[in-house]
Formats: sequence, structure tokens, C-alpha cells
Amino acid sequence: MQVEMVERISSKDAEVILKLLPERIRSAIIARAKEIDYPIEATIEMAIASFLDTEAISFSDCKPNRGY
Repeated sequence: MQVEMVERISSKDAEVILKLLPERIRSAIIARAKEIDYPIEATIEMAIASFLDTEAISFSDCKPNRGY
């Protein structure tokens, strides 16, 4: 069985991630997604990508350790 790697979080994955986060973090991510009118999965992806690479907007342009 081959697994296809995609450079994005699915809405199903986002639901799982949100359930695992502390309530205050979950609430903040949901509020931010509403504020910028983005899907929750895109908001989670942006949060993770920008942590790894301050110049990244998504996983596809994320280059960990760039600028460090």
C-alpha cells in the first residue's frame, strides 16, 4: 500500500487536531479562522508553518530553519 503525501491538512485531520488541543488554544484557533475567514484546516496549517518558518504561509512554502 502506497501513501500519497499531500502538503495540506484535511478538514478531518483538523477536527482531530482541534480535539487534542487545550480548550484555550482550540478557541483561539477557531476565533482566528473566523476573523480571517479561512477554513480551520488552513488556519492550523498557517500556525504550524509560521512557527517553523516565519516567512511561510502554508506547508508548501515552509522551509524549516530558514532564517535561523
